[in-house]
Amino acid sequence: MAGAHVTEAESAVLEALWRCGPLPPARLIAEVKARRAWGDATIKTLLGRLMQKKIVRSAKTDGVLRYHPLIDRQAYVAGEIDQLVARLFDGDAAALAAFLAARGPA
Repeated sequence: MAGAHVTEAESAVLEALWRCGPLPPARLIAEVKARRAWGDATIKTLLGRLMQKKIVRSAKTDGVLRYHPLIDRQAYVAGEIDQLVARLFDGDAAALAAFLAARGPA
């Protein structure tokens, strides 16, 4: 994940890119706003942070600027799970699996 932590808020921007593919700025903002009650400035700030972390890039194709995720959803989820296992289960993934199995369906 390029070594950078993605916050929960930043992940909302990534989710829009994973769901829809590379998007121009206005469409990306609209996709995020469809699921979150955030203003344009908030979304632009989150996008800027993701670009600084090198998790999202912008590129012009046929004269249209589009934002592209540089990590896929599976890699992001794996990183989040690894952090959870490290923090709550002392790095023991089997302990997480046992916990989930004992809990049953959510």
